[in-house]
Amino acid sequence: MMMDLFAEQQEPQVKLADGAYWLRGFALPLAGVLWATLIRHFETYPPLQMMTPMGYKMSVRTTSFGQYGWIGTAKGYGYATHNQFNQQPWPAIPDAFFDLAQRAALQAGYARFIPDSCLINVYDIGSKMGLHQDKDELDFSQPIVSVSLGIPATFLFGGTRRGDSLIKIPLSHGDVVLWGGDARLRFHGILPIKAGKHDLLGERRINLTFRKAGKM
Repeated sequence: MMMDLFAEQQEPQVKLADGAYWLRGFALPLAGVLWATLIRHFETYPPLQMMTPMGYKMSVRTTSFGQYGWIGTAKGYGYATHNQFNQQPWPAIPDAFFDLAQRAALQAGYARFIPDSCLINVYDIGSKMGLHQDKDELDFSQPIVSVSLGIPATFLFGGTRRGDSLIKIPLSHGDVVLWGGDARLRFHGILPIKAGKHDLLGERRINLTFRKAGKM
């Protein structure tokens, strides 16, 4: 069951559930800076298709900033301090990215968010993200902060059980979604990306997800 509860809403801040919010256009003032930084990052740490626990390649391509990045190989997946392809530590989260994540968290009432990981997922047309929980982090007291750039996407947000009802949130360039507290372990995903072209990013969507992945 899916509910299009937010398709017509234009409020800058929409409450999705206790502890979960949609901040429309929150990242727009920094979008150009974010994209320019990502272009440089991709030269050394290109986004790559990671492996799922079942041994299949994900449809999205992934790279990272921060003390911990996300890797996935046939041997397993999860957070690691080094890129498994060039054996280099992941570069620090840039100041503009870190500040954006903290300001978004504060806007939603999370005053002590200190992310140590920024996952960068690149969605080409047709790419998707299946329903899942973010549960590989050590500190569930900290929220997940998700920033959308590029062509639109439909974000699915459910409950703490896979079969719970879903809401569909139409995300646009510059939108931020975050969830924590009672909503921290809710299932979520992205429907297949529809064809489109963004003036800045072209035929792609980029998602930045900030987490506290390491020790509490």
